[in-house]
Amino acid sequence: MELCSISGLKGRVAVPGDKSISHRCIMFGSIADGTTEVRNFLEGADCLATIRCFRSLGIEIEKKDTTVIVHGKGLHGLSAPDRILDVGNSGTTTRLLSGILAGQSFESSLSGDESLNSRPMRRIMDPLTRMGAHISSIHGNGCAPLCIAPSRLHGIHYDSPVSSAQVKSCILLAGLYADGETSVTEPSLSRNHTELMLREFGADLRTSHSLDSTKATASIRPCSRLCGQKITVPGDISSASYFIAAGLIVPDSEILIENVGINPTRAGILKVCEDMGGNITLLNERTEGGERIADILVKTSNLHGITIEGDIIPTLIDEIPVIAVMAAVAEGTTVIKDAAELKVKETDRIETVTDNLTAMGCNVTPTADGMIITGGNLKGASIHTLLDHRIAMAFSIAALVADGNTKILDSKCVDVSYPTFYDTFEQLL
Repeated sequence: MELCSISGLKGRVAVPGDKSISHRCIMFGSIADGTTEVRNFLEGADCLATIRCFRSLGIEIEKKDTTVIVHGKGLHGLSAPDRILDVGNSGTTTRLLSGILAGQSFESSLSGDESLNSRPMRRIMDPLTRMGAHISSIHGNGCAPLCIAPSRLHGIHYDSPVSSAQVKSCILLAGLYADGETSVTEPSLSRNHTELMLREFGADLRTSHSLDSTKATASIRPCSRLCGQKITVPGDISSASYFIAAGLIVPDSEILIENVGINPTRAGILKVCEDMGGNITLLNERTEGGERIADILVKTSNLHGITIEGDIIPTLIDEIPVIAVMAAVAEGTTVIKDAAELKVKETDRIETVTDNLTAMGCNVTPTADGMIITGGNLKGASIHTLLDHRIAMAFSIAALVADGNTKILDSKCVDVSYPTFYDTFEQLL
């Protein structure tokens, strides 16, 4: 994909359904009794991997018009797969599914592509093992492929060293099959879609915060059944973030992004944009199925550098590549701290972001847990995505304000989360 600078992005767009919520609809619907109907499901490669895995586990999943229908078989209704479960590039599928499989009466194995099989899985293997699960890394390197054998699970309290929704969700899902209460305490609250949705399905789940409101704990007790639901998935704020950024930094632009999920555990980018001086207005705010939703109006703004650190980081970890792009054209210096989690995403995003910004002429310095970016003018370059969908989309936005042409290598990788990303831009030109 080759792009060049433009001006005057105008119009309204709708982004695909939230990736995190789409995953969970399929998983929770599969282990619930009855049917679960899902509207606005994200048909990206990662979420389709989740569907593929649960079909291999004996679940009938069909699509009728714009609705995905999951015919759940209950907590103990999954069947032994006849092959290794293919999770593709999806870390969410791998980690959450491992929690569910740990409580089953059959052996299973799961594996993904080269990138997925290099991502750390000890962060879920350790707490699952403490619960009594028999989970092993087939190559002994703490990564997938993973093998999970039947076992009896015990409730535990786990103090997680990282704020990770995937780790937390894995443990809570295993807790559905344990012999007592299971709880997870995080250093700060990560995205809470699992907690909100499991409650909707009927799980016995409680949440609490420490007295200083930093640490967050979620607790779940085993239950006899979950009940199928009707769910409309809100627009994915991670997908919306690219159009938020485009609306702020492309001259003479005004964009309305409709029906976006603004769950506070995901919406840190909105605060960052406002702190940078961005002109952002939330319209038509409401709550549906426990999730907050709004239309987001953005207009071209003069941005300035800020420091981004602490508890806000888990609420915008996937948006840091596009935040870095905004920082690269903002006035002054932006410092991003406490984001070491970037190193274990689809790529080491500290490295891939800084390498590509440097190629575009930006003054950027990588650090152990983030980066320091001094704003200025960008120039066109060849962007090496390393097949990371968020790098491809973030630097497509950078291309819109760079001098000269920019080539996004392997741009097809956007299919992981946003197959129609480039088509959506056509609506704004």
